[in-house]
Amino acid sequence: MNPSPQRFLSLDVFRGMTVCFMIIVNTPGRGATPFGILEHASWHGFTPTDLVFPSFLFAVGNAMSFTMKKFAEMQTSDVLLKIFKRTCVIFLLGFLLYWFPFFSYDKAGHMVFSPFSHTRILGVLQRIALCYCIASLMVRFLSTRTVIITSVIMLLGYWIVLLVYGDPSDPFSMLGNAGQYLDTAVLGEHHLYHGEGVAFDPEGILSTIPSCVNVIIGYLTGVFIQKKGKGYETIAKLLLTGALLVLVSICWNAIFPINKKLWTSSFVLVTCGLDLILIGALIYIIEVLSWNKWTKFFTVFGKNPLFIYLVSEVLLTVIDLIFPKLHFYKWINESFFQVIAPGPVGSLLFALCFMLVCWLVGYILDKRKIYVRV
Repeated sequence: MNPSPQRFLSLDVFRGMTVCFMIIVNTPGRGATPFGILEHASWHGFTPTDLVFPSFLFAVGNAMSFTMKKFAEMQTSDVLLKIFKRTCVIFLLGFLLYWFPFFSYDKAGHMVFSPFSHTRILGVLQRIALCYCIASLMVRFLSTRTVIITSVIMLLGYWIVLLVYGDPSDPFSMLGNAGQYLDTAVLGEHHLYHGEGVAFDPEGILSTIPSCVNVIIGYLTGVFIQKKGKGYETIAKLLLTGALLVLVSICWNAIFPINKKLWTSSFVLVTCGLDLILIGALIYIIEVLSWNKWTKFFTVFGKNPLFIYLVSEVLLTVIDLIFPKLHFYKWINESFFQVIAPGPVGSLLFALCFMLVCWLVGYILDKRKIYVRV
């Protein structure tokens, strides 16, 4: 018997909230430093912004708990085809997103092609694709007990690899960690992220391993909620488990720092713990108390999450392509938002307005019953 959509509205809202806040933190207005809570931790440490991406992976796991039930009735070859096809599509979209718009202008104003040799290979969507693939295969072919044991091994193994193969003086440094060595050797510096001022990719090969656990815990949470329903027992167990994971992560932090850019195992536990607490709270508010009039705003994001994320990433670039001399992103911030509200407030206002533009795209699609499935 399939559960009704209303019964799991809290999971839809959770997914929509992650997309909403991902857009806000990814698109701050220029011309001022954003509020500290809207920036990632510079290295070790944790801010609310650091919760956004792992929560999206957690939401991917939630969605898997529904799709894997359908896969259970299918032939293994058909399931593998669907998993690998979705993985390849999402990965390719992520790669093309970083390559886009495929050309730039030189100092003389001439259009030049952006070479593949200097294009980032990994990234946000690529990590989503790889984590979805690995987690789906584990869930399909392993028992629940084995999946849990394997997840623990992944977290502990990642810690050990960083300690053994990283710089002995500082194995958790940006340029001295084992993941950095692997990315540089396999991908090359030109294919890595350079936003930190050096060639370092926060969505690298090795750190993809522990990030898969975010998806797996999200999947197990979705299965648990479907089995146990929306009662107080479910809420209590979610809150207690979440609190336990946060406590373990804080203790582990003393020897394996919480670090989003390295995606440390302690980071996995603290983010999954907070996600469990948040979902428990949403179930209580939405399902038990029936305070759900406000949920429509977030479910618009949740119905087309990947498409709206893609819109948020390419929209400003497209505007600059249409009006290359305007530099719209810079102009509208400095000429409008920083004028009416100088400083971080203006930066936040731009982010909120841009998020609402993306929401409007999602709203129009929802009204027309258009749902882009990737």
